[in-house]
Amino acid sequence: MTERRRAAPNPEWVQMYRQGVPVRRIAALARVAGSSVRYHLALAKRQDPGLAEAHQQLLPRAPRTTTAGRTNLAEILSLFHSTGRLPSAVGTTVRERSLASWLHDRRQEANSNSLSPAYADQLATIPGWAEVPSKKERDETRWATRFAELVSYRAEGNDWPRHNKTTDPYERQLGLWLHGQRITARASKLEPRKAAMLDTTLPGWRAGRKHRNRGPQA
Repeated sequence: MTERRRAAPNPEWVQMYRQGVPVRRIAALARVAGSSVRYHLALAKRQDPGLAEAHQQLLPRAPRTTTAGRTNLAEILSLFHSTGRLPSAVGTTVRERSLASWLHDRRQEANSNSLSPAYADQLATIPGWAEVPSKKERDETRWATRFAELVSYRAEGNDWPRHNKTTDPYERQLGLWLHGQRITARASKLEPRKAAMLDTTLPGWRAGRKHRNRGPQA
């Protein structure tokens, strides 16, 4: 008994193709040869000249690379091959911390399968570069981020941020972080490296705001 011929073009295959499904995937789902699917689609394209364009528009776009990104990548590769390490979120220079932030974003893209192949091919020369950071590394990154934010906040001419008596959520966030550093320092539990960073870059952070003397009471 011979198999009954499918009506051509197969409307289900045409619809899948229109929605961006590749020919190979359609053939696998239908359990037929790819040549059979291509034959049906060729007929459909004659009937609908816009079918191929509709398919192309729904294909995943290749992730974009930028000149700045390629520069960052080159510096990261140079750092790794010369020192054996990657840029740190608590690095001593703004540039290193910037490279660490860029690499963090590429790591997230790699884990979501959206990383540009141009970046992926070169980063693949660094063993384990895409591994999810440990809790300690995430904590270090968070500390470095808050530290950099506080430096910028003070550089803008602001007083020390308050952790209470403020309606500004950003000031409160920085104030809570700074309050926590003071508590940790008073308990002699703040890492010497971090204490040195705060002392050098933000002198006066331990004391905070100066209390204004109140005038004579009426």
